[in-house]
Amino acid sequence: MKIEQIYTGCLAQGAYYIVSENEAAIIDPLREVKPYLDRLEKDNVTLKYIFETHFHADFVSGHLDLSKKTDAPIVYGPTAQPEFEAIIAEDNQIFEIGNIKIKVLHTPGHTMESTTYLLIDENGVETAIFTGDTLFLGDVGRPDLAQKAGSVTQEDLAGILYESLHNKILPLDDSITVYPAHGAGSACGKNMQKETVDILGNQKRTNYALNQPDKESFIKEVLDGLTAPPKYFGMNVAMNKGGYDSLDTVMNRGLNPVSVEDFESFAEETGALILDTRSPADFHKGFIPNAINIGLKGDFAPWVGSLIVDVKHPLLLVADEGTEEEVITRLSRVGFDHVLGYLKGGFEAWKNSTKEIDEIKRISPAEFAEAFNENSKVIDVRKIGEYSAEHIDNAYSRPLDTISDWVSTIDDSEHFFLHCAGGYRSMIAASILNSHGIRNFTEIEGGFNGIKKTEKFPVSDFVCQSKTYK
Repeated sequence: MKIEQIYTGCLAQGAYYIVSENEAAIIDPLREVKPYLDRLEKDNVTLKYIFETHFHADFVSGHLDLSKKTDAPIVYGPTAQPEFEAIIAEDNQIFEIGNIKIKVLHTPGHTMESTTYLLIDENGVETAIFTGDTLFLGDVGRPDLAQKAGSVTQEDLAGILYESLHNKILPLDDSITVYPAHGAGSACGKNMQKETVDILGNQKRTNYALNQPDKESFIKEVLDGLTAPPKYFGMNVAMNKGGYDSLDTVMNRGLNPVSVEDFESFAEETGALILDTRSPADFHKGFIPNAINIGLKGDFAPWVGSLIVDVKHPLLLVADEGTEEEVITRLSRVGFDHVLGYLKGGFEAWKNSTKEIDEIKRISPAEFAEAFNENSKVIDVRKIGEYSAEHIDNAYSRPLDTISDWVSTIDDSEHFFLHCAGGYRSMIAASILNSHGIRNFTEIEGGFNGIKKTEKFPVSDFVCQSKTYK
């Protein structure tokens, strides 16, 4: 028997490849299925089942493409109602792969169809659980995604999750290995550990959610501090439940080189958003007017999902040459399937033409220290938790993920400085501000991490809740 965790850092997502004898199973596959097909061919095994723990919200699964290319059936837990052919398993149903077994444990709460898969090895020993978003390391799945107006509340779901954990998972042996669907960085939980594999006994000891004295305490603690989910989550659920274009189709459509001469008119005709995926260091020196920068080398896909929101919005890419296929693949993971093409020759081709170029003013932390005075306005686009821990005195907290709510409140007549933790998110914010005609600002390279190293700024761990930007 072999169990392989295939972890994707950008999405903090774990898929699982299980082999026994000449058969295999895959749990929660990502959108691009070639890596799985390659593994199957290398191991000379047949894919028998594709198990889905639930209808994922934070990424588009590769279940449909994988099933079409292997003829392996897709398996969901009880109550799932996909709009395509699938096996809807019963609670405690057994599936055989080679000489091992996978037992279905219906564990609703994160979603109502959420299911944990219990692996029983060749010797009949319960060895591992694949918990999806039911149980994470250090946390449990957020219970607010499957709310239904007037019928099921997040409190109801949290209570259901409590029962699932206590009736189905906690009675299992401490030695069982826990394989969750996500790790630290995922928006599907709030308190995840950096590790991606653990034993159940350790989670029983260390996971705050598993150590609550009663159901009421569990509900309160799990819901406490839960921020609103990214807006694209619902669209990803719909795609996972209803179906989507093959990645081959998406790739063929997106790998369309558009010349410098035609790029602007194509964008206007289609209403496409120009997405520049180069690094912040390159972007600020020159970019196509109104382009939005979300660098490929960062939490690219989640930020695209959080900020562009509409997965059907047409996109035109400006990318480093040779990265176009990777960009389209990573966009497809979160359901953005409508890339219409990319700038042929990259930004260099644009720069070598007579076309207009825009810039973002960027300075180093040392230069910021020279320019800063008591009257300087500073906007911090880190998460509220980061800001609360430590921030420049009198800086204004304006998280990037809520920029659509606050961009219209910015007074462009008064200069301000803009920073995040390291410069990735602040350049995203800078590009969005710029596209709204807000240009009277300077972005700080290296962000708060660089600013702090100068030791020239008063910092505070005090959060004034009433602090607002005017």
